[in-house]
Amino acid sequence: MQVQAGQRNSLTDVSGLLVGHHYALDPDATLGSGAATGSTVVFAPGGATAAVDVRGGGPGTRETDVLDLATTVRQVNALLFTGGSAYGLAAADGVMRWLEERREGVPMDATDPSRVVPIVPAAVVYDLPLGAWDIRPTAEFGYRAADAAALDFERGVVGAGVGARAGALKGGIGSASVVIGEGVAAGATVSALVVANSAGSAFDPRTGLPWGVGTDGPDHFGLRPPTAEQLAHANTLPAKGMRLNTTIGVVATDAPLNPTGCQRLATSAHDGLARAIRPAHAPFDGDTFFALATGTWQPPESFPLPPAFPPDVFLVDVLCTAAALCVERAIVDAILSAHSVGEVPAYSALFPR
Repeated sequence: MQVQAGQRNSLTDVSGLLVGHHYALDPDATLGSGAATGSTVVFAPGGATAAVDVRGGGPGTRETDVLDLATTVRQVNALLFTGGSAYGLAAADGVMRWLEERREGVPMDATDPSRVVPIVPAAVVYDLPLGAWDIRPTAEFGYRAADAAALDFERGVVGAGVGARAGALKGGIGSASVVIGEGVAAGATVSALVVANSAGSAFDPRTGLPWGVGTDGPDHFGLRPPTAEQLAHANTLPAKGMRLNTTIGVVATDAPLNPTGCQRLATSAHDGLARAIRPAHAPFDGDTFFALATGTWQPPESFPLPPAFPPDVFLVDVLCTAAALCVERAIVDAILSAHSVGEVPAYSALFPR
């Protein structure tokens, strides 16, 4: 598949999406003390078709049932990714308040456009050990993250990635995008945003390179193998002291997919996760991926197919391949963009480029 990175190499290369963060991070935050948590909002003005695929055995979510293929509502107004474990779901209230003020939501009264119900599915990461246990995102975090939504956004130790850890390393927010260059999806954009917060390792202990460079190779990311001394030191780092973890995120496309197509996209996102985090989808993980389709790009005429097949099946197939690649790249981006917090080292500190 011929692809090239989008203009920003980020989720917002899919037209119709904006991203905002709000977080608290004390300079002296460390395991058990200080503030180290936050929230990230993906805003879809006017709504976007959506789906979700939950693979982890211990998810923390809100409003994911509304995305079941058998339900009535077909679009979401925003997605929330947040720290704080289940406590952090309170941040969704602030996102809903911000959307209601802007009349973004499902219209409920034809005579009064202010009466809307915003649809805001959410997923959390378990980041409570980094920083003080009782400092968690509130509704104000969600409101401020939504208010900060823009085309350009920071990566690394920001938003929902502030308290994230990827195995023994500092985790964070990462993003990536591709524009497809050929075939039935030529010109379509696929992108991803990921909060990397895994129990599994983000790098190969034999080479020191991130697992997620497997498809593109280390040169794509400007990486070289570490020295033997660097690798030996990295392999002595203690593993996380608990198994409650989660890698969450969203894949998106500007193709006009229906909820079923979005479901396939969300499922394929987990392929990228499994390439870049090992192991993944464990019983205590909450690994969850959403998918969004904004429909701002129109495909060429589809090939005639037997009635037993969806008319966009070839298009969806290509988009799913691209979605897995974007997630793989986004996880590497999260690891490379992070900086050390307290005694949790960043990849860049262990393996300077």
